[in-house]
Amino acid sequence: MSDKPIRGCGGCAAAPVFMSEYAYALSLPHILVVEQNREGAGMTERFRNTRLHIRLHKAHGNRRAAALVMGLWLALLQFFSGGMPVQAQVEISAPSAILMEASTGQVIFELNSTERRCPASITKIMTLLLTFEQIENGKISLQDSVITSEYASSMGGSQVFLAQGEIQTLDTMIKCITVASGNDASVAVAEHVAGSEEAFVGMMNEKAQQLGMVDTHFEDCCGLTNSDGHYTTAKDVALMSRELITKYPQVYDYTQIWMEDITHETRQGSTIFTLSSTNKLLKQYPYATGLKTGSTEKAKFCLAATAQKDGMDMIAVIMGAPDPKERFKDAQTLLTYGFNVSAMYVDPNSEPLPALPVNRGVEEQVPLVYAGEFRYLDIQGRDMNRVEKVVELPESVQAPVEQGRQAGLAKYVLDGVELGCVPLLYGESVAQAVYRDYIIKIFREFLL
Repeated sequence: MSDKPIRGCGGCAAAPVFMSEYAYALSLPHILVVEQNREGAGMTERFRNTRLHIRLHKAHGNRRAAALVMGLWLALLQFFSGGMPVQAQVEISAPSAILMEASTGQVIFELNSTERRCPASITKIMTLLLTFEQIENGKISLQDSVITSEYASSMGGSQVFLAQGEIQTLDTMIKCITVASGNDASVAVAEHVAGSEEAFVGMMNEKAQQLGMVDTHFEDCCGLTNSDGHYTTAKDVALMSRELITKYPQVYDYTQIWMEDITHETRQGSTIFTLSSTNKLLKQYPYATGLKTGSTEKAKFCLAATAQKDGMDMIAVIMGAPDPKERFKDAQTLLTYGFNVSAMYVDPNSEPLPALPVNRGVEEQVPLVYAGEFRYLDIQGRDMNRVEKVVELPESVQAPVEQGRQAGLAKYVLDGVELGCVPLLYGESVAQAVYRDYIIKIFREFLL
């Protein structure tokens, strides 16, 4: 299937689509509407049997205007009736923090989240992101032999004491980074990927721009520097953490390790070294899955914590906590708050769609597919059982039809307000019929 951008809801053809930022309506004289009322779509991500109602109607501007006014009125009622989350209920010691649900990108809580601060070792989240990206692209592999340079072995701070010339697999080096926060391992991996730490840092800053991390600039790959030119924000850390755990969930295989032994093979012989996790939240919070700690005198104590519960992945970023215990306490406070106030509505969009008639095509109809599942995070305590799904499609389409192009929309509406939408795509390509095709068709029908 094509990965062409889909207009209307954002997202790509092969990717799930979440909340839309603005209303969208197809400019067509007639629209086929399929309404689907769901029951029980909530935190457990399960729902009961549904019934489909199909009808044909005309799209009137007056009705759309009335729906828009009603939606705005209901939104105002929700706001003034206390439907919005109250962040004053959450108290933390850190001066900067954010709480985000990973699959939707919904921010649940934030405190000075765009304040630029020194990130310390949570810098390594970007190092891990680029490493897994290079693995996915086939440029490196987990079985690669990574050689420790003299420069890498000279790193201070948290380290796993790699010797100059020591060889470890990339798989082991990733464990050294995620579990023990090894600065030496981070530099060794950066050099393996890009040839030098400087070149790798260039890749880090380029990736930060691609992710919209507008308040971030890196100067090393491990966060050891105290330079004022090395900075980020709680919000930007959440963005790169989200990218890492949603695109490369295999990172959890490393971040959930509490202790593990590695073997140093040097000229002096073999020695066993035990990696111990710096993330104490793994033992303190039952739903913790990662992600990265960081601390320097300048940065104080930082943490990008991830946790999974009830089909939701939360990211809590703590910046500048006064001591190591407080950063874990703050993270647990935010994660608990997030799970308590949130409910996830999920529609996997697994039911079949009606085929769409094709005019003047070599085929009489074209199958349709969803661009992906729909996910919506509610933090206002609304009854998500009342969500209605409305599928909008034209009565027919003119050939030629290109596979992967948008045919229509599946909208999700609650109390007159659109929550989001998922594009509907053509499942196959249909060429335009020519004179020869009509002759063949007539001949076949005559024989039958």
